[in-house]
Amino acid sequence: MRLPPHPAFDALRFADGQPGPAHRWLVRLLLALKRPGEAWEVAKAILAGKRVRARDRAAILWGARHALTPPPLPAGTVEAVPGLRIATPAEILSGGAGAAALVVLTAPGHRLVPGAPRAIVEAFAADPGLGALYGDAVVTGPGAAPLLPVLRPAFDPDYLLAADYIGPVVAIRRAVLDRLGLDPTLPGAETADLLLRLAAESPHAVRHLPRLLSTWSPSAAVAPEGWASSRRALAERHLAGSGRAAASGGILALRRDLPVPLLASLIIPTRDRVELLQACIESIRAHTDWPSLEIIVCDNDSRHPRTLAYLQRLAGEGVRVLPCPGPFNFAAMNNRAAAQARGRLLVFVNNDVVAYRGDWLRRMAEEALRPDVGAVGAKLLDVRERIQHGGIVLGTGGLVTHAHRHFPGTAPGYLASLRATHRVSAVTAACLAVEARKFQAVGGFDEAAFAVDFNDVDLCLRLEAAGYRTLMVPGAVLYHHEAASRRWNPEARSRHEAEVAALRARWGARLDADPWYHPGFDPRAGTYVRLRAWEGASPR
Repeated sequence: MRLPPHPAFDALRFADGQPGPAHRWLVRLLLALKRPGEAWEVAKAILAGKRVRARDRAAILWGARHALTPPPLPAGTVEAVPGLRIATPAEILSGGAGAAALVVLTAPGHRLVPGAPRAIVEAFAADPGLGALYGDAVVTGPGAAPLLPVLRPAFDPDYLLAADYIGPVVAIRRAVLDRLGLDPTLPGAETADLLLRLAAESPHAVRHLPRLLSTWSPSAAVAPEGWASSRRALAERHLAGSGRAAASGGILALRRDLPVPLLASLIIPTRDRVELLQACIESIRAHTDWPSLEIIVCDNDSRHPRTLAYLQRLAGEGVRVLPCPGPFNFAAMNNRAAAQARGRLLVFVNNDVVAYRGDWLRRMAEEALRPDVGAVGAKLLDVRERIQHGGIVLGTGGLVTHAHRHFPGTAPGYLASLRATHRVSAVTAACLAVEARKFQAVGGFDEAAFAVDFNDVDLCLRLEAAGYRTLMVPGAVLYHHEAASRRWNPEARSRHEAEVAALRARWGARLDADPWYHPGFDPRAGTYVRLRAWEGASPR
């Protein structure tokens, strides 16, 4: 699909550049020949009838891609509903909202689908506190053929400032529109501005209805000439002089000013595997432009002479080496180091992480030091230059899954989510930044229930319960050689199963519905890979 060359459509370019069937099968054949062991694992899963395992193994071998076939569009005509008016912002600005109790703001190229007006009216009637509502869309091509699904997450101001993931089709109560109005100085961004102002007054007044409400035909859409400058002006207005908005096409990076560089404590647990630890620390030293760092290495009973010699050398160079003897307890080691850390910012880093871009820590710190932000995660790439971590999604893969796992490292992500800072339910502790006072306020990692696995998910959810948001910052990019220092055995598997049970017991309801991941995606497949049947649902 070829989209018009306008930045207003950049959030839709997630499927651009995907190879056609012939090229895809050729690449698969070559990779299977290059990695016969992995190909055999795929074949065994298929022969055993284990479809989910086969898909997972195939993604590891061949990488992931979007296979998102949108549903058929509803037949019939769009019904007229008393008390609901459909209008563009320009029409509202020139003639007012009229007498309708509800107004659906729209734009050229966008149309409601049959059933949408009734669904909108019913949603507002069911929730008196609802001020504005948006839903999902299908991108259409020539002949109104459905091409791409646009499945949106719950309302996220950071995401909306970085990328217009909501679009212009938004239903608003007339009373809200009369009170807040539309800003005529922001052509093309009036609706986003209105939503942000409303959410600032009442965070739960803006809701998402996870069902198809409209179609979007980019070829018929004419974005306002000042759209890009309006988006940038809107972002800078929210920065209020404390930063700047850097544009890359239609996606913005909001760079925030920081006080005098404060001390950041980097905490790195390790046990032997000196080659991993050395690569990690040397890369951090070479590729971190943060001027005030302390590095704390938590040593869990390393015994190899080369490791001990390297730790002794680090200690002589000012790195704090903290002995953490006993059974491996990732959470306890990090907690112990955090208690002794002097930095205002804690940065937990696995020993198999490698830095290669100097701004990674600054990008994370700019978000983590905001008063209402808790944990902050980075975009991590694996050794094949593919996405290893793009945030953690709950309720997928049987429990939790890393977003966009195995997609190309250069992929923009679904609705530009691998380019735009956005809210997620959790991030991995392989590279996680959090203010020390916030970490301490929630009791740190739960080392009793989650010694090795899910301590990061649990921490993020406890921070969320305390009123802090978890953010994924794609601008911070590092490599992660996941589990390179980990070995499975029967004891480890038993412990893992106990931690799965503990996570379900503590967060069961929250694990069943991730507001930052649309329920229309198939939870049995990799994230953002395929859809399941779309169904109407209550606003969230």
